[in-house]
Amino acid sequence: MHIVDLSSDNESVIRQVAMLLVEGFAANWPEAWPDLESAMEEVRESLAAGRISRVALDEHRTVLGWVGGISQYRGHVWELHPLVVRVSQQGKGIGRALVADLEGRVKERGGLTITLGTDDVTQQTTLAGINLFPHLWEHVTHIKNLKRHPYEFYQKLGYVIVGVMPDANGLGKPDILMAKSVVR
Repeated sequence: MHIVDLSSDNESVIRQVAMLLVEGFAANWPEAWPDLESAMEEVRESLAAGRISRVALDEHRTVLGWVGGISQYRGHVWELHPLVVRVSQQGKGIGRALVADLEGRVKERGGLTITLGTDDVTQQTTLAGINLFPHLWEHVTHIKNLKRHPYEFYQKLGYVIVGVMPDANGLGKPDILMAKSVVR
């Protein structure tokens, strides 16, 4: 496996990445990229200035995964958006390698922090399906992973929960906000 910049002139790889987005989010958040057209738009947006778009390829140039980064706060903070790994290749270190690669690129560009939002729209955690407002931080402190929500993957990579946006995706469907310093 090798990780390279996603190139705007490689239509075959762009299409593979878009198909990966649709496939990768179908089970837990099908509304994110419900079709190839919306996924292609997301991939093309990742090629804009002020963005990082990196793809993991195997020896046959088959896309194994993709990670994107968006500059914020004058380049001090970067949003990791999105991360997807081919379903059949998950658990093999590809996501970990893509995140590490993004962290290196952000640090090279003078970034200090990476942030991300990891939505819970299918009640994968104890933060979903409830009213978080009365005691938000109590709920966050006692969060439990019910159905393989990716927040624990990010925690293993050093990311911490820095907030929650209740009802971000509809009633009882929060966005879990996480961040990591790339310089501390």
